[in-house]
Amino acid sequence: MFKKTTLLGAALTILVASPAFSSPDDHLVGWWKFDDLTEETGNWGDLVLHGASLEEGQLVVDRNKWAHCLEYTGDTIEELSLVTWVSLDSLDKTNGSALTLDKVTVDQFCAIVWAERVNRQWMAGSSHFRRTDDFPNAVTEPDDSLGTQVYLVITYKDNDGKYDITGYRNGESLGTYTTDQAQLRQWPAGDAEATWGRRHVDANRNGPGDLVAHIDESRIYDTALTQNEVNSLRLGGLSVEPSGKLASQWGRLKSR
Repeated sequence: MFKKTTLLGAALTILVASPAFSSPDDHLVGWWKFDDLTEETGNWGDLVLHGASLEEGQLVVDRNKWAHCLEYTGDTIEELSLVTWVSLDSLDKTNGSALTLDKVTVDQFCAIVWAERVNRQWMAGSSHFRRTDDFPNAVTEPDDSLGTQVYLVITYKDNDGKYDITGYRNGESLGTYTTDQAQLRQWPAGDAEATWGRRHVDANRNGPGDLVAHIDESRIYDTALTQNEVNSLRLGGLSVEPSGKLASQWGRLKSR
């Protein structure tokens, strides 16, 4: 009996300590619930609205109405996942973004972009299409998709110095691609910007693209989420109480 108990205890210790049981929320570096202008992890300054509005816990963007968030103070982002829940209010080919991670000082961005290359399809937008290709299993949004919430994730995983880029729509994989120009990039503290509506912007707040949509929530992770992790995420809450870099913020988050 003692031997069985000891072995069981040792097995449980190994399982708990294993990196496979770490939470994706330990890699959460940006979290916008759009209840107010505050970013939830504390890694970013407040949301700045440029004609966009907050309505009943959603960010509402439209033509020439967008939003962004600056003053990033978190860890340098290299591998990443862009996550957003969005409902389209127009199917027009407006080439805007449901979430962009941009660099402030140079033209370097990754984004969840609407219909820039192919009508009615979400894609991985990037500066000069360096990290852009068509997903092998891309989905064309149907006529009746207006107002229907879609859960979108694009992940960027390091593969020998280049990104493997994978898209997900409602948890289903859109496929993976790697382009010759998709070398790793970095977004360090003080030189990162999150944008919604516009595909990206410059220092003068000029930039292309619009999105006509309601956005329920957006997140940025500094890791490439797996499909299981993508499917573990839930709108409005974390999958588990964080034990890593977000732990210091947890008391504040629970009290809000």
